[in-house]
Amino acid sequence: MIGFDFQPRTRVVYGLGSVDRLGELIHETLATAHRAPCTARCARSEPRVLLVTDPGIVAAGHVERARRSLANAGVDVILYDRVRENPTTRDVDACLVVARDAEASGASPIDVIVGLGGGSSLDTAKGCNFLLTNGGTMQDYWGEGRATEPMRPLIAVPTTAGTGSECQSYALIADAVTHRKMACGDPKAAPRVAILDPTLTLSQPRHVTACTGIDALAHAVETVVTRRRNELSALYSREAFRLIVQNLERVLDQPDDLDARSAMQLGAAYAGTAIELSMLGAAHAAANPLTARLGTVHGHAVGLMLPHVVRFNARDAAARAAYGELLAHAGEGAATGRRGEPGEALAERLSTLVSRAFGSVRLEAEEDIPTLAREAADQWTARFNPRPIAAEEFEALYRQVLLPGRNG
Repeated sequence: MIGFDFQPRTRVVYGLGSVDRLGELIHETLATAHRAPCTARCARSEPRVLLVTDPGIVAAGHVERARRSLANAGVDVILYDRVRENPTTRDVDACLVVARDAEASGASPIDVIVGLGGGSSLDTAKGCNFLLTNGGTMQDYWGEGRATEPMRPLIAVPTTAGTGSECQSYALIADAVTHRKMACGDPKAAPRVAILDPTLTLSQPRHVTACTGIDALAHAVETVVTRRRNELSALYSREAFRLIVQNLERVLDQPDDLDARSAMQLGAAYAGTAIELSMLGAAHAAANPLTARLGTVHGHAVGLMLPHVVRFNARDAAARAAYGELLAHAGEGAATGRRGEPGEALAERLSTLVSRAFGSVRLEAEEDIPTLAREAADQWTARFNPRPIAAEEFEALYRQVLLPGRNG
């Protein structure tokens, strides 16, 4: 039994139409915020909110829906709607300019930050919160617990079932110059409230559903075996895996299936909670260089790497047992794979789901493999993998993915 110290920081509001409670939850959050600077402002009848989102969410009508709820609650909105996929330090800086200009020109500061969208919007909102309240640059917060000042309350409203960022205290921001992804974490950065409204996910195109769904699946699979796993994180990992593995193909085939969408969004949030408790592993370490150097969408990249990482990790007895428990909890305990063991069974199941999501698309980048391997070994999630893994092992994994015709 592995011990843990669980301090939940995020209130989770889940249900159909729950986004319409956004304005109400702004007032509740301010009324209960334990921040000295908030005391005088919380009594104001018109709080100010920075709403961080992207153009696609605007086009889908979700921003208008959120603004109606905020207007009905008497909340003043400053909108930043230029978030880009895989945000960099430049994106956070651009959002920060809007926030600082609003505070400089307005009669009062921003009380609450709302992130509305996928993981990119939530990460940009978190990054802006770091700099608006603590100053400096994102590089100053790379790591854990480096914010010294209180941060503005953050409400996260995911419109995808993927990153689980709504239940995490980390912002993943890429350095605009080096392209390295920086995990900037602090307990103060965790959302005060996560609003899970499955109706917001109905607007996702199939490719977004596929990428985010595979990403959430990878979170469940990796968190169940990391070096920082514990009894509580394993509960979240297993239930996340069950919800996702039983519903991913349904949402791909029937995008209007609201029951499946609901299960996927809840599974993604559970997997995000598992990340907060136990971190990630080698599949994410290997995926990040594929995204940075080859432009592969993150969910596709991690999906390509995940079955091979599972086979690599299954040589560890504890990881192999955890994979078996994962399958059993999802009702797939009878599957044993070609070699009669759970690691192979899980790898085969994952390969099937990745093929259903993306088809037979493969990457070819033989000349980049040594560079990719070095960068993967340097990723922070690699250190949490259950088996030690260095550039040499990453190179072998990349060859299995990028040179499939020359590997078994």
